[in-house]
Amino acid sequence: MKKNEKTYDILALGELLLKLSAPVNERLTRGNIFQKQVGGAEFNVIAGSSILGLHTGIISKIPAHDIGTIVRHEASSLGVSDEFLINDTSKEARLGIYYYENGAYPRKPNVIYDRLYSSINSLNIQDIPDKIYRSTKCFHTSGITLALCENVRNTAVEMIKRFKKNGALISFDVNFRANLWTGAQAKSCIEEILPYVDIFFCSEDTARLTFLKKGNAKEIMKSFTKDYPISVVASTQRIVHSPKSHTFGSIVYNAQTDTYYQEDPYRNIDVIDRIGSGDAYISGALYGLLSSDMDCKKAMEFGNAAASIKNTIPGDLLCTSFREISQIIEEHQSSGPQSEMNR
Repeated sequence: MKKNEKTYDILALGELLLKLSAPVNERLTRGNIFQKQVGGAEFNVIAGSSILGLHTGIISKIPAHDIGTIVRHEASSLGVSDEFLINDTSKEARLGIYYYENGAYPRKPNVIYDRLYSSINSLNIQDIPDKIYRSTKCFHTSGITLALCENVRNTAVEMIKRFKKNGALISFDVNFRANLWTGAQAKSCIEEILPYVDIFFCSEDTARLTFLKKGNAKEIMKSFTKDYPISVVASTQRIVHSPKSHTFGSIVYNAQTDTYYQEDPYRNIDVIDRIGSGDAYISGALYGLLSSDMDCKKAMEFGNAAASIKNTIPGDLLCTSFREISQIIEEHQSSGPQSEMNR
């Protein structure tokens, strides 16, 4: 590899999980069938970016048995490199699991995690080959990874510093989960890494609850760039009319030009499965930024379209194509008549 040549557009660090879902709108407490899928916040992001055309890879630690093989096959099928998936050969090796039950008004969707002591918790900086830090244009991770345990947190923070030192853009999604850590813990840890972050994803509600920010959405977004050398801040905006009907949009702020980008949201989306739609947004946004000269308008357009279509697809992963996303963006921006069917 030449000095300035990067093999990957995005590498991401995160836990891979096995998702077991009750069929359609069945209850977890009833029925005898689960559908299995592979998911995980960072994996969802880079899988979506891969579908749109970026070269991506996942960094994690997985069991060296058949359940780990499921993960490798899923990554391969989506064009995500498994070069930096580390095998856990210990007797305690396990892949985290989460159980999912869909919702229907007034019943909310339900998620139950079984991820304690999974293989990624033993990931150390010594497990990561040095060549990785010179191999990518962008490194992405999230607050979920930082919250897993102290060992993973220390490893992730050190990786962020090493990627930054080698010229990679650092992308970070707050992705706060109250069942993993408190708001105060999240604030303290994330503020440690924000001086290294270039692209920052944080919703308005999370900014208020976790970082105790005041003001309107745009003022909150700008405040992060005043406190830290962040170049781009993206904040999603979702209105939940019911479990089956959402409105989705976002604001993207370019600190270099002091410019906000926003469009009319996607209204009354027919929601099939909202899990992973926030990750799909980041997939589209990162595609927009990395496939251009950090074009925030393109990031907003691709992020909004990717998130909106993911809401209509079962499972955690974005299942689409660059052509379909481009068509959705074009139709969303058009005021003329539209065909109700592709044929």
